Amino acid sequence: MFLSRSKDERSATSKVTADQKQPRDPEAPKGRPTPKRAVAQSQRRTVAAKPSNRKEAAKRQREARRADLAKQREALAGGDERYLPARDKGPIRRFAREYVDSRFCVAEFFLPLAVIILVLSMLPSMQIKNISLMLWMGVIVMIVIDSIGTSIRLKKQLRSRFPGENFRGVVPYALMRTLQMRRLRLPKPQVKRGERP
Repeated sequence: MFLSRSKDERSATSKVTADQKQPRDPEAPKGRPTPKRAVAQSQRRTVAAKPSNRKEAAKRQREARRADLAKQREALAGGDERYLPARDKGPIRRFAREYVDSRFCVAEFFLPLAVIILVLSMLPSMQIKNISLMLWMGVIVMIVIDSIGTSIRLKKQLRSRFPGENFRGVVPYALMRTLQMRRLRLPKPQVKRGERP
């Protein structure tokens, strides 16, 4: 039922194992190029740096995220382009920011005016309440007109400065920046009022 191996088969397998046990000839090619020292060291570091468990991996990931966020905060305060968030990167977005920062906009005074109008509307006098309502409507109309004018002028400037580029999302980005008070804008303004961007 069970046949034993023939002598030829046994001798062939013993030769193969004997060949495998012999050391490789140092003069023989190894079939791949020798890696540079920097590459070999970096591979060793990555192997050694791998976390041992899930908890350690999550901790390292949190630390890396914190470091990235710290760099982004510094970039937003200082204007360093390399570490800005993706929504603020690029020469087109920088131009839109500088265009908005170089001029007065009605929308940047929206929050202080809204607080004043809210206080006026709480007073018991009906006449003052009517005045606050008219002020509210006036502020909204002025913001809408100013925003339309800003968007038209910005589009014109963008077309002349960056012909053939994609301007998708740039005008809403600039208009959202006009709604923020100049002191609270991030990234911080890099141009003074009246300067040409």
